[in-house]
Amino acid sequence: MLYKSLTDTVANMHEDPRGGQISEKRDKEIEFKKKDPFSVLLLGVDQRAGDRGRSDTIIVMTVNPKEESIEMVSIPRDTRTEIVGRGTEDKINHAYAFGGVEMSMNTVENFLDIPIDYFVQVNMEGFKEIVDAVGGVTVNNDLKFSYDGHTFPEGKITLNGEEALAFSRMRKGDSRGDFGRQIRQRQIIEAVIKEGASLETLVNYGPIFEALSENIKTNLTFDQMVAIQANYRNAAKSINQHTINGSGKRINGIYYYIV
Repeated sequence: MLYKSLTDTVANMHEDPRGGQISEKRDKEIEFKKKDPFSVLLLGVDQRAGDRGRSDTIIVMTVNPKEESIEMVSIPRDTRTEIVGRGTEDKINHAYAFGGVEMSMNTVENFLDIPIDYFVQVNMEGFKEIVDAVGGVTVNNDLKFSYDGHTFPEGKITLNGEEALAFSRMRKGDSRGDFGRQIRQRQIIEAVIKEGASLETLVNYGPIFEALSENIKTNLTFDQMVAIQANYRNAAKSINQHTINGSGKRINGIYYYIV
């Protein structure tokens, strides 16, 4: 019964914009049993009624169990780059508004010149459900601030879902602007990964999948998720966070981040 519930939930989450085709930058399919490294594009989307929404959170996560590491690279949403499929240069987060997940994957793939194998799209309003499903998260906060009715002191703090969402959304009260927000977003994602990897059996993933069924889309299948859980746990031992360097510039009156 539990197995069927899990498979049904993951089936509701499944969406494959590439129709099962592997990245053009791959020579062969990834074999999880051989612990091949792979990449995941994490998109945090604020969806609005009658609107596709924007991918204001763009993080590329590469997973390498042989190196026992996960590398997380945040891409600033205002990054100016070619939007693959439109032949124009624009802010990278506009790729999602123009062409959804497929255009986002292709654009990020072209921008970083690496294969993007999988994606996980999260409705940011549903993000708090992820955190609550893993029992909350603990992070080290480097900036005391208040936002959306919550106060976050400096140091180690434990957050529930609603608090984590507010923690990851604050931007204007941080002198680092969007970069400060990116740091907090990566902290929350890292904490969620570590909490998930610490669960003893797949049975414990039941409430997580159930909580996310309405708020998450991914091209990973249930069998692939099981294979990753079985073969890639060690990768979560070391999670390294990276930021792309560049500077702000106005072009025709519009602000862009130039890498």
